[in-house]
Amino acid sequence: MELETVLLAVGPGDADRIDELAKSVVEVAKPADATVILAHVFTSNEYDDVLTRLEFDRATDEIDPNDVARRHQSIIDLRTVLEEHDVDYVIEGSIGEHGPTIVDLATSNDVDRVVVGGRRRSPTGKAVFGSTAQEVLLSAPCPVTFVRSDDPEE
Repeated sequence: MELETVLLAVGPGDADRIDELAKSVVEVAKPADATVILAHVFTSNEYDDVLTRLEFDRATDEIDPNDVARRHQSIIDLRTVLEEHDVDYVIEGSIGEHGPTIVDLATSNDVDRVVVGGRRRSPTGKAVFGSTAQEVLLSAPCPVTFVRSDDPEE
């Protein structure tokens, strides 16, 4: 299978592993000359918080989730790395629950690979809170690369 499009999906929990995610997506995308979709997925509450933090004027601005994603530090950091390695990319912002939204993005963009981050979780943590990465691994329409943080869940 030829690799043409890679989805790198990030959320608020990925700030501490941006370097690892960037390295992994470059290793996957660059040799294949694939385009990377840099997607930041926000829940509704996270989106509201980011709009406030990034000082979007909700009264006068027509707010596009892609613009919000472009201004988010995680995406800025990832763009810098992709540009340094001459990897083509597009930016997409999405609002929804992390796991299903990532799977929907992978499906609607017909991607060939998904790259997601996560951390080691205790069995109780998995049972009580679920796992975005686990949902993506089980439901994505293509292979998934999981980039694990070495920091165990608290």
